[in-house]
Amino acid sequence: MAEAHSAVAFSFSITHEGWDINYDREVLDLVWQSGVRSWRKRLARWRTGVRNGVYPAHLQSLWLVIAIAIGLHFSQRHVPFDLVNKWLAVLPGNTLQWQFVACSLAGLVVWLSICYTMRYSLKLLLMYKGWMYEKRAPGSRTSLQTRLWGLFVKILATWNKPGLYSFQGSLPRLPLPSVKDTMSRYLRSVRPLLDDANYNRMERLAKEFQQGIATKLQRYLLLKSWWSTNYVSDWWEEYVYLRGRGALMVNSNFYGIDAIFMHPTKVQSARAASVMHLLLQFRRTVERQELEPILVQGLVPLCSWQYERIFNTVRAPGIESDKIIHYQDSNHVVVLYRGCYYKVIIYHNGRLLRPCELQMQIDHILQQREEKPQPGEELLASLTAGDRTKWAQIRQTVFAKGVNRTSLHTVESAAFVLSLDEKPFEFDIAQPEKLDQFGRYLLHGNGHDRWFDKSFTVCVGSNGRIGFNAEHTWADAAVMSHIWEMLIMGETEQRADAPVMAHVWENIVADEATNKRYDENGNTVGIPEFEPPTPKRLSWDLNDKVALEAIDEAHLAAQKLLNDVDLRILVHDAYGKGLMKKCRLSPDAFIQMALQLAYYRDAGRFSLTYEASMTRLFREGRTETVRPCTIESADWVKAMLDNNVTVEERVRLLNAACDRHQLGYQDAMCGKGIDRHLFCLYVVSKYLEIDSPFLQEVLSEPWRLSTSQTPHGQTAKMDLKKHPNCISAGGGFGPVADDGYGVSYIVAGEDLIFFHISSKRSCGTTSSERFAQEICRALSDMKHLFEEYRSLQKQGTTDASKTQKK
Repeated sequence: MAEAHSAVAFSFSITHEGWDINYDREVLDLVWQSGVRSWRKRLARWRTGVRNGVYPAHLQSLWLVIAIAIGLHFSQRHVPFDLVNKWLAVLPGNTLQWQFVACSLAGLVVWLSICYTMRYSLKLLLMYKGWMYEKRAPGSRTSLQTRLWGLFVKILATWNKPGLYSFQGSLPRLPLPSVKDTMSRYLRSVRPLLDDANYNRMERLAKEFQQGIATKLQRYLLLKSWWSTNYVSDWWEEYVYLRGRGALMVNSNFYGIDAIFMHPTKVQSARAASVMHLLLQFRRTVERQELEPILVQGLVPLCSWQYERIFNTVRAPGIESDKIIHYQDSNHVVVLYRGCYYKVIIYHNGRLLRPCELQMQIDHILQQREEKPQPGEELLASLTAGDRTKWAQIRQTVFAKGVNRTSLHTVESAAFVLSLDEKPFEFDIAQPEKLDQFGRYLLHGNGHDRWFDKSFTVCVGSNGRIGFNAEHTWADAAVMSHIWEMLIMGETEQRADAPVMAHVWENIVADEATNKRYDENGNTVGIPEFEPPTPKRLSWDLNDKVALEAIDEAHLAAQKLLNDVDLRILVHDAYGKGLMKKCRLSPDAFIQMALQLAYYRDAGRFSLTYEASMTRLFREGRTETVRPCTIESADWVKAMLDNNVTVEERVRLLNAACDRHQLGYQDAMCGKGIDRHLFCLYVVSKYLEIDSPFLQEVLSEPWRLSTSQTPHGQTAKMDLKKHPNCISAGGGFGPVADDGYGVSYIVAGEDLIFFHISSKRSCGTTSSERFAQEICRALSDMKHLFEEYRSLQKQGTTDASKTQKK
C-alpha cells in the first residue's frame, strides 16, 4: 500500500495533541492547474457553442442589429412588428434605461430570426444531392440547377469562417429509403451471385417480406428517423461494435503506416516526442474547434461528430455490451515500454510541453531497461486483445479497487497510449517481407504491447518509424486514417469520403515534412526551459491466481489469433491514378474491377463484396456499404476470360461496370444504400420479436471480399510536387470472413498504389500472396487492354485517313 499512500495529496488526522495535517504542495499545485485548465476549456466550449449555435450568422452581427433597433426607435421609426413597444408593455417602466433594454430584446429577437432563417435555408440547400450525380469528366458541363445551388451554398456557408462543428446544425438527417427501392437494389446486387433457382427463391422471399411485415417495420423505422438525429448510427455502434464479444485485435482494430519513403530521424525518443507533440496540438485545435471542417469540393461540409472522441477515449468492456467512455480532459499520456507502463505528464504551468522536453521524458523511460515488469504486468494488455466478456469479468473483480483500479483509470483516461517497440519498423522495396512485417507489428504487435481498448495507440519502432493501431467503435477506419494521414502527408485534392483518423495522421507527416523538427543528430530542436516532470511508473497488484490465470489465458488466445494472420502489403508501382485518369475511369471503380477479376481467378467464383463508403454528408453519418460485385462487373470479368470477346467489347463492358459502380457509390453516400436500411429493419424485427426469413438470410451472408479505400491528401499543408517522398502507405485490417480476404488500398500517386491484403493461414483456400499476384495480373491485363484499344483506335483513324485520300 506504499504506492497508494504516496498518491495521497492531502490528509489529516486528530491526535491527543490536536490536528495533524499532511499535504503535498506539488500534487495540490497539479490539481489546481488541472482545475484551471478545465474551467478554461469549459469557457472556450461555451463560446464556441454559442458561435456554432447561430452559424452561419456571425455572433458580432448581434450588436449591429441591436444598434439598428436603437437607432430606429429613437428616430421615431418603428422596429419590425413594433417589437420595442411590445417589450415595453411587459417591462417594469418606460424610462430611458428600459427603452434601451426593450431595443436590445427586440434586436435579439430579430437577430435570432435571421440566424435561424439562414441556418434552415442552408439545411434545405444541403438536402440537394443532385451535384453528386453530375459528370466531372473533361468537357462535361454542370447543370444550371447545380450551378445556382452551388452559388447559394457558397454565399451562406463560406462568408463567415466556420469552426469544426459550425455546420452540425445545418446538416440534413439521413433519409430513410422506401422498402420497395431497397428491395429492388438488393435483388439486383445479388443477381450475379445466384443461379436461376436460388435467385427465384430469394426474389420470392423478398416479395413476401415487402408485402408482409416490412410495412410495419418501416413505420417504426420512419418514426425513429423523425425523432433521432440519425436513424442508423446509434444502433450501428451498439449492435455491430459494442455488443460484439469477440476479440478486438485483428477482428476489429485497424492500423496505419508511416510515410515510408521519408525517414526524418532514426532516434526513437525524438520521433516519439515529435509525434506526441503534434498529436496534442491537434487535440487542442479540436477542443478549441479551430480545425476547419472538411468541405467536399470546398463547398459541401462533412459531419464532424466523430472528431469529439479521437482523444481521451476508451472502449470499456462489459458483460453483455461494452461502452465508450470519453473523458473531457486528460493531462497525461501513457507510455508502454518493455512490459512496463509509465504516466507522462504533458502540461506544466498551464502550457503544453515542447518536443525537446517530451523527449527528455521518453529518454528517461528508455533508460529504464533494467526495470522488470511486475508479476502479470508484461502480458497485461492481452486482456484487451481477447474475449470481451472474460475481460469484463476480470475487470469487475481484479481491477475494481486499490492500486489496480487507479492504474487502469490512468491508462484509460490518457490522451492516448504510446508504445515504444524494441524492434525496427523497416521498409525496402527489394525486400517486401519487411513491409509485411511492419504491417503485422501495427495490426497486432506481439499481442500484449498495444492497449487495444484505447481510441488509438501510437507505435514507434526502435529505428524511429511510426504507425498506429486504432479501435473501431468510436470512428470508422477511414476516419482514423484521415487523422493519421493529415499528420504524415498532404495533397490539395479533396475527397468526399474524408475520414477522421487519416486527417490526424496526415497532419503529422505534413508538419514533419514542411517544418524543421530535428537537428543534425536526429534529436528534436529546441532547448528545454526546465526539467520536465519525471514519468511515473504505474503499479499493479496482479500476483494472485485468478488474475494471472486470466492474463495467461488471454495471452494464449491472442497468440493463436495473431499467428493465424496472413498479411501481405503489395507495392504496385507499375502505374497509378495517372493511367486510370487517361482511361477516363474513376480510380476507385478501376481498382474495384481489378479486385473482382482477381478474386474470380483466385476463387473460381464471384463473391459478395463489401466496400466502405461514408454517409457524413448527413448529421452523425458513419458508413454505408457499396456492393462492387454487380451484373455489369460480372459480365466484364467473364468477357476478360473469354478469348472470343473483342477488345472493343471488353472496354465497353468495363466502362459500363465502372459507371454502375460509381452510381452505387453515389447512392450509398446520398442515403440510398441497401445494407444499413436492412440492418435497421432487422433490429426493429428483433425488438418486436418478429422472425423474418428474408432478413435472417440477408444478414447472415458472408462478406468474403471486404475492401476499403484510404483517401489520400486531406490537407493543403503540403504540396507533393515539392515533397514527393511524403507519401502515406495507408493502412489495413484483418479478414472479415474466415475464408475470405480483407483488402485496403490507397492510390498514393500517379504511379503508385498500396494494397494491404489479409487472410487466415488456417483457411486452405485463401493466400494473401497468391491474391496479391492475381491483383497485379488483373491490373496488368487492364493496362494492356487499354493499350490494345488505343492501338486499334489509332489504326482505325489511320485507315480512315488513307481511305479519304484515295
